[in-house]
Amino acid sequence: MINVLFSANEGWEEYGPALRIAFAKAGLDCDLRQEFPPDVVDYIVFTPNGPVTDLRPYTKTKAVLGLWAGVEAIVGNQTLTQPLCRMVDHGLTEGMVEWVTGHVLRHHLGMDAHIHGQDGVWRKGAPPLARERKVCVLGLGALGQACAAQLASLNFEVHGWARSLKSVAGVTCHAGEAGFDDALSGADMVVLLLPQTPATTDILNARTLGLLAPGAAVINPGRGPLIDDNALLAALDSGQIGHATLDVFRVEPLPAEHPFWAHPKVTVTPHIASETRAVTAAEVIGENIRRGEAGEPFLHLVDRDAGY
Repeated sequence: MINVLFSANEGWEEYGPALRIAFAKAGLDCDLRQEFPPDVVDYIVFTPNGPVTDLRPYTKTKAVLGLWAGVEAIVGNQTLTQPLCRMVDHGLTEGMVEWVTGHVLRHHLGMDAHIHGQDGVWRKGAPPLARERKVCVLGLGALGQACAAQLASLNFEVHGWARSLKSVAGVTCHAGEAGFDDALSGADMVVLLLPQTPATTDILNARTLGLLAPGAAVINPGRGPLIDDNALLAALDSGQIGHATLDVFRVEPLPAEHPFWAHPKVTVTPHIASETRAVTAAEVIGENIRRGEAGEPFLHLVDRDAGY
């Protein structure tokens, strides 16, 4: 019997049945509970806001299996000595691709002018073709690669950037400090899908926002601290940035007094770009437990030094 602890403050009613089905499909004999004596737990299904914060008593635990794509809230926990796996859920990926593609097309086609401009004015002028727009995707992990590939399939000129060089069909890939400015320079839209680390905090700032094409759109479904808020507001006011669609923020929910709410060039969405789906996420958890029991490498193992 494999003892699996579900340590999350919410989602038991949804995840409990989904995990049991996934375990059965994987041929695993698991006892899934919300409470166990720590010294008998084999695996922890985990969110950082759940009841388990001190991982030292879990001496038998083979892996901590996160339900969140981001790990910034747990990766620095000094009591964590077990392998940590982040969630890469194909359902979450599909949702992110749909959200990003929708907002890129919204800005590309200039849909806001027609949706909000029903004032009797006949506004002529078609948008350019997608191949005439440069879109930069910052972050080429699972989500970034999937979004970049979808945008490339629509004929956008897609450039992607990551810390190390990646290869994505139809995408011009850049890497490292030397490639960052090339990826951003002249982009009509930038999509942020980087993890939150000390190296990525404020990666869009006054200097880097100035590299974009005048009037560019900023689309952030990644992490709030990737953007210097004050620099973005200044760039919006100057016209260097034409619009910002923001799904994530330094403080969530976004405080009612924050200037993003009232700014005419900002769209706020309430961290809904995508979310983990119980059925598909449970399949990832089941596969990782199967791998752990078979002595195979875990999927989506976090590099503690890199922070993701």
